[in-house]
Amino acid sequence: MSSREQWGSNLGFIIAAIGSAVGLGNIWRFPYMAYENGGGAFLLPYIIGLFVVGVTVLALEFVIGHSTKGSAPLAWKRISGKFEWLGWLSVFTAFVITTYYMAILGWGVAYLYQLLFIGIPADIGGFFFNNILQISSGPADLGTFPILSLVAVVLAWVVTYVIINSGVKKGLERANKIFMPLLFIMTLMLVIRGFTLPGGIDGILLYITPDFSKITNLKIWVDAFCQIFFSLSLGFGIMIAYSSYLPEKTDLTKSSLIVALSNSFYSLIVGFAVFGTLGYMAFEQGVPITEVVQASITLAFVTFPTAISLMPFGREFGILFFLCFVIAGISSALSLMESVTSAIIDKFQINRKKTSFMVTVLGILGSLIFVTQAGLYWLDLVDNFISNVTLPLVGVLEAIAAIWLFKGEKLVEYMDRLSPIKLGALWKVFAGLITPLALLAFLGFQMYSLITTGYGGYESIFVALGAAVIPAMVLGSIILTSVSWKEKIEDWDSFNYKRFKDVAKEVLKKEEKI
Repeated sequence: MSSREQWGSNLGFIIAAIGSAVGLGNIWRFPYMAYENGGGAFLLPYIIGLFVVGVTVLALEFVIGHSTKGSAPLAWKRISGKFEWLGWLSVFTAFVITTYYMAILGWGVAYLYQLLFIGIPADIGGFFFNNILQISSGPADLGTFPILSLVAVVLAWVVTYVIINSGVKKGLERANKIFMPLLFIMTLMLVIRGFTLPGGIDGILLYITPDFSKITNLKIWVDAFCQIFFSLSLGFGIMIAYSSYLPEKTDLTKSSLIVALSNSFYSLIVGFAVFGTLGYMAFEQGVPITEVVQASITLAFVTFPTAISLMPFGREFGILFFLCFVIAGISSALSLMESVTSAIIDKFQINRKKTSFMVTVLGILGSLIFVTQAGLYWLDLVDNFISNVTLPLVGVLEAIAAIWLFKGEKLVEYMDRLSPIKLGALWKVFAGLITPLALLAFLGFQMYSLITTGYGGYESIFVALGAAVIPAMVLGSIILTSVSWKEKIEDWDSFNYKRFKDVAKEVLKKEEKI
């Protein structure tokens, strides 16, 4: 296999990995989930989940990528040829998510353009639904492509392409070294603003006040564990690809702790900004804050911008918020695209320039359905099955394949050799038993709800079409697995024996020179 690119430094890798983990979901999904699941009471299972699920599975993906020096398909091919399809399933998952993630990112770009060059819309809800989305009556009514949304989405793809095309050091590493510090500084400004607004403290208290009556509810624990899993970009093949670019002597355990803790810290901090601002909105309108707290898309694109518009210097803080939104979105989009790009480069030995161009063109075409007037409906349907079925399923299969079928002792021995922090047999229990059980519980909840109540009030035909993305990805994974590799792939033991033998030779040569 040809020599592999590397990060310029371990710090560059950590910043990029944090950039992947910190995304749009941190800005609105985590604060809402915390509120919905008992406020401060949610933080206890969340913190437990951070270490039991987050650090352990992140370490698993880091060691898989680092020990195999490959993207997800190559990594699983080296571990066992039987599991290569699992790597491709991760890649397909990352690609499908990127297609609709870019649509959401494009909406943020459209808001940013509006605030920079025109001003705050008189009717924010109307601007989002009627100007950006031009939303139709339902998923069957595709309509046309709203120009503002279409241009913004294509622009988001082009920016991501330019960065990915520049490679690991010049593209990914350099972009994240600029984006991530800027994101944290701007978020901190929003947090400070939230604390100083009238009614802001009331909103923050609602966010952090524990409702311990909910702590015994199994759903809280399942939601907390899965929020950790999703927000750390686990199951996308991203962290496997990123860790494959690390130098030989890298402390994977320490890196896992830093990335996982940084992601959760950002989620906790951004919650103060969101709820401080929503508290101000409730104060201004003279209503309880529970009446202004809304979920998902509406929170990010209607409720929160409305709250910001009520502030003094509302336009300036709106620009600040959507700059945060766009930067967080681009950093995550980069990692999603790298998961796909690195896999194609490894399998077919096509250069990065051609690969990134091909992925961008296919991605733009894939995004088109989410940019139609029915785009929001299709995004909701596809995301439901990707996030609530495919991702947890990939997580369960990863744990079983790596820990129990491949033998996790090899992987934990590899990690412990590189770090003074020894994980030992306890890691195998966490990553191989507790995590799969938590994800299976989540899957059970979702499947039961789907069977008994359907989804979102959509007709069964549209739910079926949304679900069809799963067998389509599995079929694609099987087809790509059947294609021969351009170069011969050694198994895990042989590959690492030669690697460490070569490293030992280099050390001896240096000692002889001295």
